[in-house]
Amino acid sequence: MVAFGKKLKERSIEEWQEYYINYKLMKKKVKQYGQQIQVGSLDRRQCLKDFSRMLDHQIEKIALFMLEQQGLLSSRLQKLREWHDALQDEPDISQISKLREAYRSVGQDLLKLLLFIDMNAIGIRKILKKFDKRFGYRFTNYYVKTRADHPYSQLQQVFKHVGLGAVVGAISRNLHELQYNEGSYLSIYDHPVVPLQDPVVDSIKNAVDRLTNSTNFLNFMAQHALIMQDEDLLIPQDEQADQEEGRYHFMSLMLNLGNTFLYMVNTYIIVPTADDYSMSLGAAATVCGVVIGAMAVAQLFSSVYFSAWSNKSYFKPLIFSSIVLFFGNLLYALAYDFNSLALLLIGRLFCGFGSARAVNRRYISDCVPLKIRMQASAGFVSASALGMACGPALAGLLQTDFKIKSLTFNQDTLPGWVMAVAWLLYLVWLAISFREPAREPEEIHTSQESNSADQDGNMEKGLKKPLLLASEETEHDEEDDGDGSEESSEDSRKPANSIVAAYKLLTPSVKVQLLIYFMLKYAMEILLSESSVVTTYYFGWSMSSVSIFLFCLGLTVLPVNLVVGSYISNMFEDRQILLASEIMVCVGILLSFHVVIPYTVPQYVISGFIMFVSAEVLEGVNLSLLSRVMSSRLSRGTYNGGLLSTEAGTIARVIADATITLAGFLGQSMLLNVTLLPSLIICVGSIVATCFTYNSLY
Repeated sequence: MVAFGKKLKERSIEEWQEYYINYKLMKKKVKQYGQQIQVGSLDRRQCLKDFSRMLDHQIEKIALFMLEQQGLLSSRLQKLREWHDALQDEPDISQISKLREAYRSVGQDLLKLLLFIDMNAIGIRKILKKFDKRFGYRFTNYYVKTRADHPYSQLQQVFKHVGLGAVVGAISRNLHELQYNEGSYLSIYDHPVVPLQDPVVDSIKNAVDRLTNSTNFLNFMAQHALIMQDEDLLIPQDEQADQEEGRYHFMSLMLNLGNTFLYMVNTYIIVPTADDYSMSLGAAATVCGVVIGAMAVAQLFSSVYFSAWSNKSYFKPLIFSSIVLFFGNLLYALAYDFNSLALLLIGRLFCGFGSARAVNRRYISDCVPLKIRMQASAGFVSASALGMACGPALAGLLQTDFKIKSLTFNQDTLPGWVMAVAWLLYLVWLAISFREPAREPEEIHTSQESNSADQDGNMEKGLKKPLLLASEETEHDEEDDGDGSEESSEDSRKPANSIVAAYKLLTPSVKVQLLIYFMLKYAMEILLSESSVVTTYYFGWSMSSVSIFLFCLGLTVLPVNLVVGSYISNMFEDRQILLASEIMVCVGILLSFHVVIPYTVPQYVISGFIMFVSAEVLEGVNLSLLSRVMSSRLSRGTYNGGLLSTEAGTIARVIADATITLAGFLGQSMLLNVTLLPSLIICVGSIVATCFTYNSLY
């Protein structure tokens, strides 16, 4: 295998030599740091600081040269555009041929720039990997996390190359016009299916495809799960890997994901029949909001105690969850024969008290090795999405009515019976196959955490607030160099010990993103929970039709995340996607209102899909951003970032379900508009907050 340093020297463009990453110098510095640390002349914190500064300078040099070259290419394209316009008035075949060659020349220079970016991107990844390997740190995660999401990120210029899209588009479009339409000048946008057979454009496309590999679907899905990770830079990777391998057990991970799947099925399996069940017990159809929301109310409390319990065990909380869910579904099914609405609500409360999603997230964060944690996190999202789709679909299949002795089995009670059996089988599988991960003694862990806190106080500042401006970071660094820095750095490592303490750690941008999460969960809960009542009132839909509608909504989750994670996130910045998704959710809500004209099935279905799909895109991008900007103190302890986001979403669901029930007192004719109005107000508020917050950051 050819060493990268030699490959860089061979493939670099001679006249651009001084603008490439100085890989040889960086490699020499890494070796020098190792020797200095070994003899004690350089501490680890200073090593990290020096290396970060040096790499920042290298990336700045590359980014500024890229911008300069983009400007030169743009100027040339502008002149060619003027030439092109002149030929439209007086077409000349020889001049068209020369113009085509001029565009190809610009394309060749663009290709050189893309190859320049590619080599430098590889160089940056290589030197970061070499640094981690040499010192056993996880510095790469820290460096990319703090640089890539900063409002003035230069690293994004290298890895996302967003600005080059316009140059690529201009060359491709004009070459297409000149090659296929000499005289007609039709655009590639008019005939997008016609391939452009030009070697320059093909080479550019291949170069761009190589560069876009830095962002992929798997990474997007992992961030969607919001698995909070404690990224301690000074824990050696080999030691950390040994600890993780000792805790990892494949079957236990599958059981953890199985719990996630079953719980989501349990949540949504009753949605198509909740209104019918309420009426059969003598209540109004809109009481379905309370029935569905009771599970979310209980989850507000269960999330906290399960999060605390996971500090000590994973097996016992999962056992407890399965038992409580078994009895909750049993009570839900028996409520029909006892003709008791109270028993029905108690059953749903029990199901909420069995919500172990905090344990599911924590298990992946703590017990899955880093090398497969991204896949496990994506699996968590996929299991949730599949459960969400399968719940209503399963309800649609349970169309029967019979009795065994005094027990009734019909479309209302069968969801409870089926889920009770499912949780009982899961409980048996869990007891046989789950292996409790080994844990370090608490006093050893505390000691190690205290020691590491003394060493990386300054680096923690970067992890804590990656969106700080450079001047603010400098001020923090200067403060840490004075008296009391040890106490300050130690405090910065402590996890939050209460919800209030966790809230105080939230920056304005994080608060806005939690508001966005609240908004989208509220809108989605309104759409899903009242779907049965609304469609029955306006369209006379049967329970099977409602189930199919909800099943189709659930099926969009994974394809939408695939498109966003693989393509859209590579073309636009996360904040642009965030704002666009919020606006589309608002559009979906507006289209859902029943104003004057008769309410039709196409209006409801189209607006519902716009709202739901946009909310799914918004959720993925929002959690992706949230996982990058949240304080690292919220990656540990009971009151962590995952708990905060879960609580925000759960509170939204509770309020949404309560809104449905309260709106029911005004009559079913008013239900749709009354419940959509708060969704619209919150959505508009979140859009305003997003614009204000991120404009102030930029």
